[in-house]
Amino acid sequence: MGALSSIQQSMAVNGLIYIVVVLVCVATAWWALQQFKLDLFVKNPRSAQSKVLQVLLSLALGYQVARFIIDYFNWSAMLTGLF
Repeated sequence: MGALSSIQQSMAVNGLIYIVVVLVCVATAWWALQQFKLDLFVKNPRSAQSKVLQVLLSLALGYQVARFIIDYFNWSAMLTGLF
């Protein structure tokens, strides 16, 4: 029974770390996209649609960066078996 709760606790900690990494990456993507001139690509840069597009771009970019970071650390952890 103790081993099961240890596994569950480990999974919960991993889940929390993944959530934090994704949120930080999305926030960083939002911050970085503030310097991008979307007004060159959209009709009305102050419209709600433009803001939704910016949010969606931040989510997509942030998630991909977070996925890379998480995968990189998972792959690094797998390499410990080689040495």
